[in-house]
Amino acid sequence: MTDTLIVNARLVNEGRVAEGDLRISGGRIAAVGSGLEARARERVVDAAGRWLLPGMIDDQVHFREPGLEYKADMASESAAAVAGGLTSFMDMPNTSPPTLDAAALQDKYDRAAGRARANYGFYLGASNDNLDAVRGLDPATAPGVKVFMGASTGNMLVDDPETLDGIFRETPVPIITHCEDTPTIEALLAQYRERYGDEIPAECHPDIRSREACLKSTRLALELARRHDTRLHVLHISTADELALFERGPLVDADGRVRKRITAETCVHFLRFARPDYGRLGHQIKCNPAIKDPADRAALQQALADDVIDVLATDHAPHTWEEKQQPYVRAPSGLPLVQFALVAALECVHEGHFDIATVVRKFAHAPAQLFDVHERGFLREGYWADLVLVEDAPFTVAREQVLSKCGWSPFEGTTFRSRIASTWVNGALAWDGERLVGEAAGRRLEFAR
Repeated sequence: MTDTLIVNARLVNEGRVAEGDLRISGGRIAAVGSGLEARARERVVDAAGRWLLPGMIDDQVHFREPGLEYKADMASESAAAVAGGLTSFMDMPNTSPPTLDAAALQDKYDRAAGRARANYGFYLGASNDNLDAVRGLDPATAPGVKVFMGASTGNMLVDDPETLDGIFRETPVPIITHCEDTPTIEALLAQYRERYGDEIPAECHPDIRSREACLKSTRLALELARRHDTRLHVLHISTADELALFERGPLVDADGRVRKRITAETCVHFLRFARPDYGRLGHQIKCNPAIKDPADRAALQQALADDVIDVLATDHAPHTWEEKQQPYVRAPSGLPLVQFALVAALECVHEGHFDIATVVRKFAHAPAQLFDVHERGFLREGYWADLVLVEDAPFTVAREQVLSKCGWSPFEGTTFRSRIASTWVNGALAWDGERLVGEAAGRRLEFAR
């Protein structure tokens, strides 16, 4: 591994932007300062005033392995991630088979070793019949337990009240939830099928996966968390209505300890798309929960700036192009996002919705703090050198650039005003701005609990 000195950068870290230099040695950040001088056999990178950020930590991805590798796998999607400046990911349990016990969890770690270009962690899933596995989870082995309080694949919809209560009472790690009320959705879907048959227009999706379904399920999750004083993280908030349910204020106290017991997250696609885009993109932006109205998008952007929403993620969930061309009732929900997520978030900076320090706080610092990720997520001496160099230079997304196995992006034809110039993972250059570099250097995430 080559030691590297990055000079003349604008370092964004812990709410501050400062001109300076950063040294990488032995895979870690060895020094952060100004006027650092190059050593013998040290590679020097002149950042020339570009932004140097901690690598993004995406706490919500579906890399589809095991069982659905024809859509995606850990190698292909982690490659897309590092090309987008995402250096660590936390993968969801609704695979085939689902990740419902310690053996399935270990299998995913074994699959990622030597193949993932980004650092990796895997959630344990909850079901109606695996409370013993949830209760017995070693907190060092997973960032959290995923509870689908809405529709999901296989055996992962938790709708038994006693089981839900037990999970919230006994889980030894943070609970993360997908909150949509299934009976509400099913009733609405039946109404739309009666009217349209299988050919429901894509723009009806936010009316079927309705804001009422989100609100009802989110309220239930918050009630259970308060009853048991559970650390709860509510994923992919998509409506303005839900924001009133969450506390405004910083995630951590002055000593860096997480002060909120209940936290909220939104995703980049909710910041960039809204209902009018269904006419242009159709099922490409069909996802659960649904992308909703322009007013919801504006409210979510403001909620990030106001510290009502604590984390920004992707919910990267690729499907093949052919699958997405099917009629509404068969077209799967989810879209590929990791490769262009950071530059999409930076568009909000260019538009003035929040500053670049907010992007770093929500996309790097907060996931590390919330899930107790050891020595990552910050530009700190001694931490692993997961870094991304960003330059303000426009580019337009073309299909041939897409590294995800599905081979398409909802951002095709979009011109972004920033691009990823370089990504380092554990001190090794992984992306040089044009192509992947070196071998898979991802490591298993450590959770300091």
